[in-house]
Amino acid sequence: MKATTIKLEGELLKNLEAAKPPDRSLSAHVRSVLQKDLERQRARDAAAAFRAFLDAHPDEQMWLAEWDGVDLAAPPARKPEA
Repeated sequence: MKATTIKLEGELLKNLEAAKPPDRSLSAHVRSVLQKDLERQRARDAAAAFRAFLDAHPDEQMWLAEWDGVDLAAPPARKPEA
């Protein structure tokens, strides 16, 4: 596994040390912050891709709008038996 050392100093180091939970090491905190940032970036990218998909497929957007109005907590209606 490749490892990287990043030098943190000055105000950035002070702010990171103040922000981290007391039971977590600075390295673990920085890894967690970076991981969460990557996850947010992926979520933004996925949202943009989904928006582009909906823009390109208006029928899909209408179908989703229909589902928005459905009461999913209500039991399904029974069909008359033939």
